[in-house]
Amino acid sequence: MNYLFIILAFVISAFIARLIIPRILMISLRKKLFDMPDERKIHKRAIPRLGGVSFFPTILFSCCVILALRTLTGYGIPVLPAVFILPECLLFICGMTLLYLTGIADDLIGVRYRQKFAIQILCACLFPIAGLWINDFYGLFGIYTIPKYIGIPFTVLTVVFITNAINLIDGIDGLASGLSSVALLVLGALFVEKGLWFYGMLAFSTVGVLVPFFYYNVFGSAERARKIFMGDTGSLTLGYILSFLTIKYSQNNPEIISYTEGAFVIAFSTLIIPSFDVIRVVLIRLRNGKNPFEPDKNHIHHKLLAIGLTPRKAMISLLFISCAFSAVNILFMPYINNTIMLLADIVIWIGLNLWWDRLRKKKQEKRSQLA
Repeated sequence: MNYLFIILAFVISAFIARLIIPRILMISLRKKLFDMPDERKIHKRAIPRLGGVSFFPTILFSCCVILALRTLTGYGIPVLPAVFILPECLLFICGMTLLYLTGIADDLIGVRYRQKFAIQILCACLFPIAGLWINDFYGLFGIYTIPKYIGIPFTVLTVVFITNAINLIDGIDGLASGLSSVALLVLGALFVEKGLWFYGMLAFSTVGVLVPFFYYNVFGSAERARKIFMGDTGSLTLGYILSFLTIKYSQNNPEIISYTEGAFVIAFSTLIIPSFDVIRVVLIRLRNGKNPFEPDKNHIHHKLLAIGLTPRKAMISLLFISCAFSAVNILFMPYINNTIMLLADIVIWIGLNLWWDRLRKKKQEKRSQLA
């Protein structure tokens, strides 16, 4: 029966988003709420940017309906999990509401990055208040249990990091929503396998919202006014949900979730591409003496475009790599030490970047010769 409720959550989210997104498109066009092209952006036309406005209300509606149906049909939350789920759920909604409003303000009139960081830190602090924080590294680099005075600040930093990673990777059509969908599908399946249907429902209802958005974002025609971007409202929503689910899965709490070897690495392997890319870009900016928060064209999708891939091929390639990282980490974790697994992920990522840099250099040399 749990599977039926999860499927229903996905269907409700997809159906409502399919109804809402065309209306958002219409409002954006009438009010001229566009994302304007510039030298850093890929698109060449003004595109509506409020697609993410549909995410949070739709997910909240879907999850509330399913919770009500479960309660009315006698499939409510058991008492022990409810002790943990209720404060997490309520404070998660509080943080999500604040980020949602911040994202709307940023998409409409702009919000300074210092103010956004302050709000993100405030929202991240709600997780430890609810008892949700990273308390175990599962032997990663020889570290197991983590004390509160280290785990809580690390959790806050992680939430802010993941939220911004999803925001910054949103550079070509379908990339942020596609990578988020891959991560949500993997995390949703992991939670369902553990019997934690509530978190699986949250993951799959979010995927339900992203399906119609992905269609309009990737396959919609800008000439026919059928294309839309998620904006900061959408990326902040996705980043906060993903940080909530990854931290929950990686938390060692035997009262609610059974022990999983290397759970920390497994959970965060779903976000390897946006996480590793942000770290790489920030290091490059610092090395070049630039502001780490200043936008540029050094992201991974810019590399793939520079070697000659179309935006759609670049997006598909990165989605495939994300799936491969997640699958390999999950399948081999029982047999390989998680420290070795993480180091292997880093080596593979560096190798891919060096290969792409070489291809980009050859492409530039060829263009210079032709010129």
